[in-house]
Amino acid sequence: MREAARSIAEFSAGKSLSDFSGDKLLRAGIYYEFAVIGEALAQLRALDENLAEEITEYWRIIGFRNQIIHGYAKVDHEITWRIVQDKLPVLRQELDELLQ
Repeated sequence: MREAARSIAEFSAGKSLSDFSGDKLLRAGIYYEFAVIGEALAQLRALDENLAEEITEYWRIIGFRNQIIHGYAKVDHEITWRIVQDKLPVLRQELDELLQ
């Protein structure tokens, strides 16, 4: 999870919503890494739900993974970009703290 979150931060550094919306490769990379994070959290929850609960909104991250993978609804680029900007730093910090 930590490596995938780092990759998203790396991919998105210096980019804008417009860059994200217009660059299929950038979107593919970011969505893939979010899928990795969500899958890892789902597996963690199955092994140790209390530990999974240490991650803010872990259930939403798993749900986002499901949306990406199963295409329950169109994934909104604007919402995804807000997640990258606002939620990813929190996730990275929590992962760093848990893994220290």
